[in-house]
Amino acid sequence: MRTIAGLGIVAMLALGGAAWATPPGVAEKQGSFLSPEGKPLYTFGNDRTAGKSACNGQCAAAWPPLAAAPGAADDGDWTVVTRDDGSKQWAYKGKPLYTYRADAPNQAPTGVGPAWPLVVK
Repeated sequence: MRTIAGLGIVAMLALGGAAWATPPGVAEKQGSFLSPEGKPLYTFGNDRTAGKSACNGQCAAAWPPLAAAPGAADDGDWTVVTRDDGSKQWAYKGKPLYTYRADAPNQAPTGVGPAWPLVVK
């Protein structure tokens, strides 16, 4: 009986420590991630401080941040960043995430470049 109780506790601890595969609505496809709208996700090379976005104003208009819902919480590699305007944004491994305005949902990414690499798992 003690063995069964011990196994139950081990199972609960293992499940409690499991990290999300992705935040709600984010999908993984061929090693990269897609926004809930089906657009590829990018990081920004100028985001040099972990958990801090340097893309604001016109930058954020062209490269919309991946918004985190109110009450969203960090989980494993996925963290929530507070932007300069007070809004919340998802980050992966400390790097804030963005979509590119010109990308179409469920199509090949068009914004890839040295400053805007795709997010890979």
